[in-house]
This record gives sequence, structure tokens and C-alpha cells, in this order.
Amino acid sequence: MKKYNINYARKLVVSFFFVVMLNFISNYAAAQNKWTLTFRPGVNFATKDLGDAKLKTGFGLEGTIAYNFMPNLAIYTGWSWNKFSANQSFAGANMDFDETGYCFGLQIVQPFGSSKTGFMLRGGGLYNHIEIENSEGKIIADSGHGLGWEIETGLSVPLGNSLRFIPGIRYRALSRDIKFNNVTTPVDLNYISVGAGLSWSFGK
Repeated sequence: MKKYNINYARKLVVSFFFVVMLNFISNYAAAQNKWTLTFRPGVNFATKDLGDAKLKTGFGLEGTIAYNFMPNLAIYTGWSWNKFSANQSFAGANMDFDETGYCFGLQIVQPFGSSKTGFMLRGGGLYNHIEIENSEGKIIADSGHGLGWEIETGLSVPLGNSLRFIPGIRYRALSRDIKFNNVTTPVDLNYISVGAGLSWSFGK
């Protein structure tokens, strides 16, 4: 029943995102060549245990590049690194769990009326892996890359002609299997990330 409810919730989130996206596409027909680079640090809060590991508050960094193929709609891709720690886990005591990899998807920025400040909605996929590091910083296990998903909402606030401040909150989900000491443990890395990015637009 729990698995069914999770899958149903995911379908609702994906359906809502694409309904909003299609609504914006129907309102805009003119293409616009514009690129945006964004750097975003954030603080991460796990929403469930990673296997039997109770994750502490984590942190991470992300860099993305987006291409606006319509005035308010862009496709994005990027790379991110996020670190979590746990006092006790299936891999031993005082371990770090690093999630790194790639993100991709669609991003909408809709201005509030005539204001230059806008509402941002972003969603797409992940191709990430989880590495376990011991207290000496040595990697002792690697899940291998696999697919996950993310959704984010926030604001886009202009700081000038090309710079924007983008505070936002996102949810990420990644399921992998980690083999350690010949034992395979299925894990779900689900977390909320609160962050603020700076973006630079170019190539009009």
C-alpha cells in the first residue's frame, strides 16, 4: 500500500508539472535564443533514513546551463554534489554519503504581471550515484549511476540586466543498491533542499 501511494503521488506531481508546462507553451509561440548559467549552493534535509542510516543535515553545490527555446520556457542540464553524514549506518560508524551526478529537465519562469520578478518552476530527471566515504575520506562503496527525479519551485529576482537571484526549495528522490562487504543494501535518498542561486543570462 505504501509503494502504491508513493507511485500515485509521483504520477500526480509529474502530471501537474506537464499540465502547467503545456499551458505556458500554448501561450507563447515565438522562439528566443538565450542561455543562462546558474550556480546554486543549498542546505539539505533528508525526509527518510538511507537504509538504516539516520542522515544529518547535509549541504551541496550545483551548476546548470539552460537554453530558452521559448520566452519563459527553457531546457536545462547540469552537475551537482551533495554530502550527508551519519553517526551509524550499515557501512559502519561516522560515514559520509556523497550524491553526485547530472540533472536535466524543463524550467518555467513566469513574471508576476508587469513585474520583472517571476515565479520559477523546474522539474526533471537525475542520473546520479551515491559514494560512501569513511572518516579518512576514502571511498569504500559506490552505488553506480542510476535515474532519479526532482522538482523545484522558487522566485527569480532581477539584480541587473543579466544577473538574477533565485531562492528556491526542491525535492529530490534517488533509489540505488549499495554493495558493501558482499551485502547489497537497497537505499532511497529522498531529501528537501533549500538554496539560493545566482544566474547569468547571455546570448540574446
